Amino acid sequence: MAKFTFIDDINKLLSDDKWLISQDRYDKKLNQRYETNFTLANGYMGLRGSFEEGSNDECPGNFIAGIFDKSEAQVRELVNVQNWVGIKVYVNGKNLNLDKCEILDFIRILDMKHGILFRGITLKDDSGMITRIEGYRFLSKYNVHRAAIKLFITPVNYNGAIAVESIIDGSVLNSKENPAYKTKHLRIVENTNFVNGGCYLETATRDDDTRIGTGFYVKVYRSDDGNNIVKHKRFTPLGEICSEYYEFDVTENKTFEVDKFVSTYTSRDISKENIKSEVEKDVYNFASEGIDKELLKHIEIYEKLWNVADIKIEGDDEADKALRFNIFHLMSSVSESDYRVSIAAKALHGEGYKGHVFWDTEIFMLPFFIYVYPNAAKTLLMYRYNLLDAARQNAIRNGYKGAQYPWESADTGNEETPKWGVDYKGNLVRIWTGDIEYHITADIAFAVFEYYRATDDIDFMLKYGIEIILETARFWASRCQYNDILDRYEINDVIGPDEFHEHVNNNSYTNYLARWNIQKAIEFVAILKKEYPSIYEMVSSKICLTEDELKDWEDIIPKIYIPFDKGRKILEQFEGYFKRKDYVIDKFDENNMPLWPDGVDVTKLNDTQLVKQADVVMLMLLLGEEFDEETKKINYEYYQKRTMHKSSLGPSMYAIMGLKVGDYKNAYYSFLRSANVDLVDNQGNTKEGLHAASAGGTWQVAVFGFGGLYIDKEGVLNINPWLPEKWQKLSYQIYWKGNLLQINIAKDSVDVKILEGDVKKIKVKIRGKDVEVN
Repeated sequence: MAKFTFIDDINKLLSDDKWLISQDRYDKKLNQRYETNFTLANGYMGLRGSFEEGSNDECPGNFIAGIFDKSEAQVRELVNVQNWVGIKVYVNGKNLNLDKCEILDFIRILDMKHGILFRGITLKDDSGMITRIEGYRFLSKYNVHRAAIKLFITPVNYNGAIAVESIIDGSVLNSKENPAYKTKHLRIVENTNFVNGGCYLETATRDDDTRIGTGFYVKVYRSDDGNNIVKHKRFTPLGEICSEYYEFDVTENKTFEVDKFVSTYTSRDISKENIKSEVEKDVYNFASEGIDKELLKHIEIYEKLWNVADIKIEGDDEADKALRFNIFHLMSSVSESDYRVSIAAKALHGEGYKGHVFWDTEIFMLPFFIYVYPNAAKTLLMYRYNLLDAARQNAIRNGYKGAQYPWESADTGNEETPKWGVDYKGNLVRIWTGDIEYHITADIAFAVFEYYRATDDIDFMLKYGIEIILETARFWASRCQYNDILDRYEINDVIGPDEFHEHVNNNSYTNYLARWNIQKAIEFVAILKKEYPSIYEMVSSKICLTEDELKDWEDIIPKIYIPFDKGRKILEQFEGYFKRKDYVIDKFDENNMPLWPDGVDVTKLNDTQLVKQADVVMLMLLLGEEFDEETKKINYEYYQKRTMHKSSLGPSMYAIMGLKVGDYKNAYYSFLRSANVDLVDNQGNTKEGLHAASAGGTWQVAVFGFGGLYIDKEGVLNINPWLPEKWQKLSYQIYWKGNLLQINIAKDSVDVKILEGDVKKIKVKIRGKDVEVN
């Protein structure tokens, strides 16, 4: 590991190296990338990995799931709420500043096994005084309102006076580095101290008066005897900043400790008038119990999560750790208990995409939760059900029937896509995705069915899921336009997943999933009529579904147009795509990312066959049973040469399809490209937040790709794996219809066991052969 040697209190907490992501040198140019990668989240709150003492080129962020505001922004956005992480250290009155002191040694470590961020640094100030600071922080998974920081500080070569200042900063902004979009979402409600010590800062969002209350209590004591050493303490309400200052004397080479206990509640949790008292009570209870007790409970929850979620790759340490990194951030970002929130495209890790929820959740992240954390998967789908009425209103506003889900969603379910953005050259351009990127409506219906197919949760379907599928099908039926000359139904003027091409007609991905959505709705109507007639009567009455309307749906299905070149067996991405100027990608950068072909005008990508991500290839993965192997291979090879991967969503899909069609070498490279997207920042924008969809896609490559897991037409679980040359073994666990399965894959064997569940035997297919698993 790195050269920094931690004290015993930290060493005993650190996990094995396979669980650790390290930064072994300070570089302010990389501050924001590491802030994202070192974000700690517990589903309720996400805290970016900025330094307690602050540093240059930092972009701190503290985000609470569900706290949105518009103010002067284009649309509602996830609010960067008051930042409580600040702890400044002063030696003889001088602030220890990372960018002004000489850094003698440095390390930060994210412990993924336990959800702890460790740090160690030795600083030499301009007076020659050397101070060693070690410590850790965590956001509790046990009590999600709690967080803590512990620092061990040692005056290496001096005696003297030290002071510590603990801060809650309410002066935070969104888009602080972009003057065109910079926004202040919070006003200060109260800046005060608690009666028995500690501070409290309460803010409110400007539009809705949503309250956020944060408080802390600090202990400063000698490590050797635990006695308080503070001889002077001062609270100062500095406008939007809440500060408590502590002075004490120190002895050379004698370590002292600083414990910061933090609690946060909002008016989403309890009534406004009770927030302060609840925070105060929780802070004092936390301080009296101590950090160790809460940390132990926090660690126990992570241990339970990893007991199911961990995937072991033997023989490839890079892939093993990178995959674990993606899984860690996925499972840290979800709230199992709050049906009002989902996971944003950048999770709780940054301001990118304004904290909005896209199709990323349902198509890329949800499979992980379906098979590893099914209760959380249900919660994510309930977010969509709870906003179904908003989707209905969205459809009405746009002149359609049923439910049209917004391309970008926040807390209200209204369309939150900004109208304006910039292109690859920084030019101001109109953003059309919120107006015409319709496929998300079918993506959500697809996710509902995938959850049901894996869990058999018929109760969810009867109460919520079928209603979503019916209302989204109704939207598609109204969105289809009949072309009486060609006797077909068309879906014109759309954007597919490939956002290089706007205002196109009959995008294959969109039309195919629209057809699937309507067909699936009719299938569920048949099930309800036969097996649950009273439920069908209730649902059909609730949404005013008539037999005449169902007959119209049946007429539409076979006539929805899908552009397909029968001679070449290539699904045309959209009608007229093959007539666009063709470029083939043949150059790649050091991260194996495609470079623009010579002669391409990046402001006119709509005129080319270059695509942003894997429209057709992804369609053939989602609905794999509808395409033969030859067609999959031909389309994979065609579109792979034209996909620029300007979205992090594409590599994982190409990896899975590559494995299915035999392109094993490129599949492995695509997997690493997806797994390392944030670790090496191969998209160049990790500073804006986690690529959460890529994290979900990386898990899918491991399980659906190399692990070979899929469900066939008969609903039977299949395992048809392939391991890269240096992988000796792949092991993973999944929930299948309420049963936890352990799957161990070696080069020449596949072993499946039932670890828990109600059944004694399960039928699966391993490499095409029926097997009964005990």
